[in-house]
Amino acid sequence: MKWKKLGKIFNPTDHKLPNNCFEFAQSPQTIVFDDFVRIYFSTREKDNIGKYLSHVAFVDFDKEFKQILNISTETVIPLGKLGCFDEHGIFPINVLKHEDKILAYTTGWNRKVSVSADASVGFAVSHDQGKTFEKLGNGPVLTATLHEPFLVCDAFVAVFENTFHMWYIYGTQWTEFVEGQAPDRVYKIAHATSDDGIHWKKEGRKIITDKINNEECQALPSVIFYNGLYHMVFCYRHASGFRTDKNKGYRLGYAYSNDLTNWTRDDEKLGINLSENDWDSDMMCYPHFFKVGNQVYLLYNGNEFGKAGFGLAMLEN
Repeated sequence: MKWKKLGKIFNPTDHKLPNNCFEFAQSPQTIVFDDFVRIYFSTREKDNIGKYLSHVAFVDFDKEFKQILNISTETVIPLGKLGCFDEHGIFPINVLKHEDKILAYTTGWNRKVSVSADASVGFAVSHDQGKTFEKLGNGPVLTATLHEPFLVCDAFVAVFENTFHMWYIYGTQWTEFVEGQAPDRVYKIAHATSDDGIHWKKEGRKIITDKINNEECQALPSVIFYNGLYHMVFCYRHASGFRTDKNKGYRLGYAYSNDLTNWTRDDEKLGINLSENDWDSDMMCYPHFFKVGNQVYLLYNGNEFGKAGFGLAMLEN
């Protein structure tokens, strides 16, 4: 593939965001309307004890991505109640149009004691064209099971041939505790299907091969159908050391399939890499494939996990 990088198109620090959020615009994901493209993202505030909470916001662009038309001014979806799976944040949110509704699949997370956090997948519906969402209930629609014991999250949902398909990640282990350091997580990409978008059947296996080693972390799968194939973009990193060593940080991965079951990984075919000295020179993460008409685009975050916003690339061939 050949991509044209269009640069960073949104910086959260340039705008007033709801819920006292002041930085980060992570995991940008889209809905395409007739006259504009809405991009949802997760941003952050600090609570009364100085810890982060993750909130969802959105920004509307014209279809050439040259002008910001609108930015959310109210809460898009509320955080969970006391003790619920999404009490401390929603990051990311995946949205899709289905029939006459706009559906949302959320990653809700809550803090833990022995490790940093756990997460599950929630479900919500919008009745006002995606400006706000109402949760189906206080619990998740996809969560830990016998062989996926924690960190079931990062859902991306699409409908192909009247079946809902969800690509998500699940935790496989926490790295060994080191004095003065919190354990780091390891997670892989998996697949589930549903007839109604609410009740899911997991395939029960890792679907993307590892490139680094068995402790490679794979996150944020995103899938489109284009030119006769299913294409997946995701991000991956080392399990530890990624915060301080640029060479262990997030990169973008790619896989393709002709049947939604068997995936061939070939990161080199994606054809997009770090910049020499720019906002995405240290890492590229949290990608999202989408189409406007027949044009394919790629949204992603750069350095510092999207602290200063997200950028856009356009497929040229």
